[in-house]
Formats: sequence, C-alpha cells, structure tokens
Amino acid sequence: MKKIAVFALVIAAFSISAIAQQPALTAADYARAEKMLGFNTGPLVDRAGVRPNFLPDGRFWYRVLTPTGSEYVLINPADGSRKTGANMAAIGVPMPAGGGGGRFGGNGITSPDGKKEAYIKNFNLWVRDLESKKETQLTTDGVKDYGYATDNAGWKHSDRAILIWSPDSKKIATFQQDERKVNDTYLVTTNVGAPKLQQWKSALPGDQYIAMIERVIIDVDSPKVTRLQMAADPHRSTQCDDISCAGSWDDVYWSNDGKQLAFVSTSRDHKKANLRVADVATGSVRDVFEELSSTQFESGQGAVNWKFLPETNEFIWFSESDGWGHLYLYDLATGKLKNRITSGDFAVWTIENVDEKNRTIYFVAGGREAGNDPYFGHSYSVGFDGKNLKHLTPEVGNHDVTWSPDGKYFVDNFSTPNTPATSVLRDANGKLIANLEKTDISRLTATGWKPPTPITVKARDGKTDLYGLMFTPTKLDAAKKYPVVDYIYPGPQSGGVGSRSFGAARNDNQALAELGFIVVVVDGMCNPLRSKAFHDSCYGNMGDNTLEDQITAIKQLAAKYPYMDLDKVGIWGHSGGGFATAAAMFRYPEFFKVGISESGNHDNRNYEDDWGERYIGLLSGDNYEKQANQTYAKNLKGHLLLAHGTMDDNVPPNNTLLVVDALIKANKDFDLLMIPNARHGYGQASYYMMRRRWDYFVKNLMGAEPPKEYEIKSKPDPRMAQ
Repeated sequence: MKKIAVFALVIAAFSISAIAQQPALTAADYARAEKMLGFNTGPLVDRAGVRPNFLPDGRFWYRVLTPTGSEYVLINPADGSRKTGANMAAIGVPMPAGGGGGRFGGNGITSPDGKKEAYIKNFNLWVRDLESKKETQLTTDGVKDYGYATDNAGWKHSDRAILIWSPDSKKIATFQQDERKVNDTYLVTTNVGAPKLQQWKSALPGDQYIAMIERVIIDVDSPKVTRLQMAADPHRSTQCDDISCAGSWDDVYWSNDGKQLAFVSTSRDHKKANLRVADVATGSVRDVFEELSSTQFESGQGAVNWKFLPETNEFIWFSESDGWGHLYLYDLATGKLKNRITSGDFAVWTIENVDEKNRTIYFVAGGREAGNDPYFGHSYSVGFDGKNLKHLTPEVGNHDVTWSPDGKYFVDNFSTPNTPATSVLRDANGKLIANLEKTDISRLTATGWKPPTPITVKARDGKTDLYGLMFTPTKLDAAKKYPVVDYIYPGPQSGGVGSRSFGAARNDNQALAELGFIVVVVDGMCNPLRSKAFHDSCYGNMGDNTLEDQITAIKQLAAKYPYMDLDKVGIWGHSGGGFATAAAMFRYPEFFKVGISESGNHDNRNYEDDWGERYIGLLSGDNYEKQANQTYAKNLKGHLLLAHGTMDDNVPPNNTLLVVDALIKANKDFDLLMIPNARHGYGQASYYMMRRRWDYFVKNLMGAEPPKEYEIKSKPDPRMAQ
C-alpha cells in the first residue's frame, strides 16, 4: 500500500509540474498579436475601396490611400475618364465650404431648399433662416417629457430634431412625444465628492406606459400645428430597433406636391403594421393597408422597404408573408394587391432606388445566386410588374453599392472576407463604365498576415447551412492542439460575422488567434437576412442565443481540423454576445470552460421595451424570467469574467449585477470588472478591456501565464494626416 501511495504522489507531482511548465507568454508574444489589430493592419492596405462624393454636374471624386499618402481621383461617368492629383485642388474640385445641416451646433435639420434649419429648443421646435439668422418658434406647448421632434432617452439621447421636411420646404412632419408617465432610469457617476445623477425616461417590457408619439404637420412660414386625426402611436419603426437605427424616422414619406403624408403605425409588439395616408391640409387620416405577423413584422435591415407612389396611386410593400422577404405592388386607393414584384427562395434586403418614370426598382438581395454565401449582397433591377429581373453585380462576393443622385450609375465595391475589394463604375443596366480601384494588400501580406478562413457547417437541425469565419495562428502547427474561442453575437438584428466584405482586421479575432487560439465566429439560426423561418427560429426565446448551433458548429470543425482542442473551449461576446456568453457558461458548463461576458442584457425585463417586446413578445407569466441568466447562475463550473461600464446607458449595469447577486448567493467563484464612467463601448478603456480579455483566456483556457500589465496602444494611420 505504501508503494502505491508513493507512486500516486509521484504521478500527482508530475501532473502539477506539467501544468506549471506551460510556457509563459511574453510581451513580445502580445506585441505580435497587437500587430493584427486594425490600427496596425489598416495602414498597410492601399487603394482600398471607393466612397464617391458626387458633384452637381454628375461627376464624382474620391480619395484613396497609397503607400506614401493620399491620392485624389475625379471621375466623369459620361466617358469614364479619370483625373488624379495629390489634393482636391489638383483635380479641379473646390474644398467644401463649412455649413449645411447642423452649422448651428449640429442638431438642426436643413430644408430641401437649403434656406432654413429646424431645431429643438426648450422642448419646442424652432426654425432659423440661414441667411438672416432670424429665429421663429413653431410650437409653444412642448414641455419636459412631452416635447417635439425628440427621442431623448438613454443611448438615444440627442437634441437633434427628428422630422421630415416637405419637398417645397414649407411644412414639417414630426411628432410630439409623450413620456410623462414613463418610468425613470438612473445612473450615477464615479468621482470624488457627490456623484452626479443621470436620469432619463425608459420603458421596460411589461410597463403600463411607454413612449407614445402624436403625429403633427407644421406650417413653417406662418406657424401652425395640425394634429393628425388619430390616436397616438407607440414610438416604433417598421425597421430594426437597435442602436444602428437611433433617431431614425424614415418610414414617413411626403407626396411630391406636399399635400399628402404616408406613414406606418406599428403596434407595441410589432405584430401589426398599418400603412396610412394623411391629408396635410385637414389632418384626416385614411387607413390603406394592414400587415399582420404571428411573430414580428420587419420592413428591412437598416432601411425601410415600402415606398409611397402617389403620382400613380400605388405603393410598393415589403413582406415576408410567403416565408421570404419580397416586394409587392399595391393599389393606393383600395389597398388591393396588383402583382408580386419579386419571388423565389431568396431575401430582398433593401430597396436602393426607384425609377418611377421607367417603373423600375433597384434593390439588394442575398441568397439568390447558387453556390454563393447567402450573406453576400448583390444588386438587381426589376420592373414594377415583376418582369425583366436583371442581375447587375455578377461577380462572386459581397457588393457594396453607392448610387449617383440621378440614378444613372453606381459605384460597386465587391470583395469577400478573404479577397480584397475591387471597385468599378457601372450604369443602371449593370454595364461596366470604368474600373476604378483594386485594393493592394501586398504590404500587408509581406508581414505574414493571412485572411480568415470562410467556413460552412450544419445547424442544430443537421440540415440548414450556417456560415462563418475561422481565425488561426499565422504559423499554425497542425500537429499541435489549440484551445478554441467562440466569439458570439447571436442577433437577432445582426450576426457575429458582420459584413462579408473584406477587412484587414475583424475586432481582435486574428490577434487573439495569434496568441495561440483557434477563433471561430458562426452566424447561427435566428439571425436576419435569410428566410423568415430562419430569423424567427428563436422568436419568443432570446435565451436560446444560438448556443446549440455554436456547439454543433465547433464539433464539426474539430472533426475536420484535429488541431482544435474540444476540451478547451472558451466563449466571449459583448452586449447581446455578453448575454449569450453567460448563458453558455450556465447552460452548457460541460462544453464551455471559460467565458468573458461584456455588458450583457442578462435579463430583458431590465432592457428597453422595444427590443424585448419585438423579439420575445409582450411580458406574459414567466416568459422573460425563464430566459434570464441569473436563473441559471448556480450551474457555473468554469471560469467566468463579467464586465460592464458603470454609465452604460444602452444596457444598464444592473443587468450584470443581477447575475453577480445570483452567483454570490450560489457561492460561486467568478471575476468581475466594472469600468467606472464607461458607456456601452467602454471608450478609452476598450483596449484595457481587450488586454484583460487576452489575459483571461491565456491564463484560464491555455493554462499559461500572460505578461504582466501589457499595454495596447492604438495609433492613427499616418497617411490620414496628409
């Protein structure tokens, strides 16, 4: 027995010694990883993409960065001719004069004729004559929490007016927002002395009162307010309702003669959308069309895809009623369907341009081209009658298109995550006018940089294709085993991969891989831009967080790439990804061993009403509680780091503190990092958080010791100053 005991002690000592002998990472290792961050890779990319600036005569200019500085290019689309120079003067383009919208503080909205600017002052709407500087008060009854043209709440806080000018610059369509009975939310600063209180109105799911808008038309020259003859609407939109749509009010259209105003009223739960047309002179409102959804109705991602066509007494409507996002033509007088415009197993994303004279629609869609990643956007044209569908951007890749103001041509930047962009000029029929630029990454690849690997796996159902990216060390040793890190953003308004266009860096994914990890990013089911069923597969249960898809994806990849170590899988994410990370650690503790949860909306009863009530539904019984992360905190087994900014006005920090409270009550070990006075993105502390993230995975997933207090220092691209 003594010999066995001694042998056991020797084995145990050897095991401890083996763990202790894991090589420590050095500052040089971190410096090598830091070279993969965007502020280091970006300056090594030349002639990357074209962002056109259009001139009144139809020409456009743009700036590209070269190895030595900048080059300015002037293009004449009439013949495709090109002029280059070291500055704007060299190509014959005057420097833009200061001014335009916002010349008086950046919060006004300039009229179409460029002569007036509308802005908010003391909860009322005012207008300023830009030549004489005369100020005129347009409304008089605006008060705190019942002001005009505002959505001043939390992360949306801004005094920039939300309104739409009439085409003749004589009227304004806007609203008076009523938040007088909406509950308050509070944050307090960290400082020496008495903390400062930040307070704003913020409804939560289940609250009796939410922000409501009373729609109005305002005559500008002789100030007069006409209230539309209808009940107040919930402050909702037919498009996405995350931070990318903050302050938008683009589901409102004037008729060209300024006599009618079309808009959509959206129900609190987003299951009903009503297209309405108002008579501007009287304020009377006519219901035209109603769309109902058993889940949630969404007109588009970052764009509204219905169009008001009063000159022909029609409207174009976007619907997912057949399971895919498509366009339909309706009669404006009767609300009856005239014909489908698009059809098939693909998704229309956005309407880019409408040529009413030639009855042609230009739109972006994904998933139509066989063999392509369905997240590659392509541009098309089609007649109002649904005939003559034309593919305008045939190259494989994601096409980022910018149309000229006259709709006669467009600039097309196309690329893939692992193929740099080519930029061309095409006419409205897709005909190539000129080759503009081809991105040069030779200086970048000379450093040893390599692009991520596109991946395709099956979803949890074993049938549906999922798409993503995998990042590996630039000097990968396929004979070794590498720990795996899953970067997650579960949606439902966007995915973790983000744009499918080329980028020299995607967050710190490659930098983390360079430290000795395999980093995986997979867009699971519940994400947008594909079928209605795909997007709605988690409707009502945002606690799903695509985690089953993440696990099956990583297992499939490990079967293909044996260097992935399934015994060492970590996960991290921010915001919705922070929610997903904690859920992964609590619900799948045998698979995920280390997690870093940043700024998570862990209990959506404590997040804004509009997001939760759109994607989960109205509060009913325990439907929110059973998705809340603190409910499952007692299941934690691995290493979990929770982080949050103390002044986060998007996802308030009490979301994370609920999880902290539950972990303490369950007697669980965990790590916590609260960043004083930081908002949702951490601001100046973002690189500190990044370094702490690297340290946490190195120490707890890799089993190595990180260098002490390495500092990541960003620096600007020196070419930008030239």
